[in-house]
Amino acid sequence: MNHGTVNEIREALSRLPSLGRSELRAEWQRLYGTDAPFRLGRELLIGAIAWRLQENMLGGLRPELRRRLRHVAEQARQGGQVGPAAPRLKPGTRLIREWQGRTHEVVVGENGFLWQQTHYRSLSKIARAITGTPWSGPVFFGLKPRTVARRGAGVDADASI
Repeated sequence: MNHGTVNEIREALSRLPSLGRSELRAEWQRLYGTDAPFRLGRELLIGAIAWRLQENMLGGLRPELRRRLRHVAEQARQGGQVGPAAPRLKPGTRLIREWQGRTHEVVVGENGFLWQQTHYRSLSKIARAITGTPWSGPVFFGLKPRTVARRGAGVDADASI
């Protein structure tokens, strides 16, 4: 990003609070191509305009995040439950889990995980090695909530524990 872009953004953002409601609505129209929602408060109007200005000058959300947001919106529209996305793990992150009185530490690497001086490509393989049973690695290490199938009523459904 060049210095001129930073100054342009700074100037555009600094003038927003001084604009009247009709000027803010005109700016919304220019940036979004539609009328601003009538009941949108001044602070939200300014915030949305500021977001769009920065998005236009600096670039928007990454495509993968756009896809995730579209998916979440579709789930919500259909009345489905929307859960949090699994966190992204950076190399060097340490995952610690106690299992049957013993503490296990896994280090996240560039291309997998290190546990007891052995490289693994998946957390689930480590969880299986620790427990001796099939486990979801992200669930075992607390990165995702555990779900179980409920029995009864003839239909299986997930329920968070």
